[in-house]
Amino acid sequence: MSSSFASRPGAVGVPPQHYGNPLAEQKALAAGRAIVDLSDRGVLTVTGPDRLSWLDSLTSQAVSKLAPGESAETLLLDPSGHIEHAMRLVDDGVSTWLLVDATERKPLAAWLDRMRFTLRVEVADRSEDFVTVGTLGASVSAAAPNGVPLDWADPWGSVVAGGHQYAQAEPHPGTEWTYHEVLVDREADLSSFEAAGTLALEALRIAAWRPRLTTEADVKAIPHEFDWLRSAVHLAKGCYRGQETVAKVHNLGHPPRRLVMLHLDGSDGVLPERGAEVRLDENVVGAITSVALHYELGPIALALIKRNVDPAATLVVDVDGLAVAATQETIVPTDAGAEANVPKLPRLGAVKRA
Repeated sequence: MSSSFASRPGAVGVPPQHYGNPLAEQKALAAGRAIVDLSDRGVLTVTGPDRLSWLDSLTSQAVSKLAPGESAETLLLDPSGHIEHAMRLVDDGVSTWLLVDATERKPLAAWLDRMRFTLRVEVADRSEDFVTVGTLGASVSAAAPNGVPLDWADPWGSVVAGGHQYAQAEPHPGTEWTYHEVLVDREADLSSFEAAGTLALEALRIAAWRPRLTTEADVKAIPHEFDWLRSAVHLAKGCYRGQETVAKVHNLGHPPRRLVMLHLDGSDGVLPERGAEVRLDENVVGAITSVALHYELGPIALALIKRNVDPAATLVVDVDGLAVAATQETIVPTDAGAEANVPKLPRLGAVKRA
């Protein structure tokens, strides 16, 4: 199917980044008219009667009672609470389908296969059989090998049960993010649909403050830094890897970094690359994680910066030696965390002065 998209007039890249007019493609995608070829994404299945309870025990979201056709998002953390994998889940009553970014496909499948032990689960890579298509409203007929359409609805639009939101914006930009990932047979004919490139999808994702593992996270990333407790973490579920860090930072501490959206000065007509340094005065305070030219907002970016950076400060992004001014839009506030509000107790043996 990817070849059919790549052969469309004006297509650049495989999957296509754009078809010659990225801004018009954004408008069509946002309006629900276009679809995006995501055929480089990975598709895994976990089959067997223990599949949901097993995934629930390993990852951050409560999925043991996921109903057929219901969507969820969950994270696999390391023992220290750092994010290793992000999974978009939909169950069809027989198998749980895991939609993942391309770089996660093989390592996640291998890790899950090692963790099966004596449980009644089987892990399979179905990436060669099914293709992921992104849409914000276009009605795509999803594959349904077990009778339930494989249509994942992104939960980012609202705070899920058991989750928590740090962002204080009203309304939250995610409320307009009506994103779906639909699985279709690799030979499906989608020629009747208008196409938008991956650049269009990225621009709309950034504007919705929606984090993505491949772009936003590094080896030190924890969910709190991205407001990912909003959609992918259940704070009241049972034990899983990294839960201690999740609870400790949320209840008693603060994430060391915070995600912001930057509005970039577009007067020079340049965009920074992912990883470009973000500075305050002469000090490096963070880095760009994603960047795009939005059809309404102009040049925008997501950046991960130090928690204590003043939200009102104008930052500077380094673009090939050119200093590009950037104003912040707060996603994760500087005081995120410490939700337990535990009073400080006097030290044992301390003398109370009159």
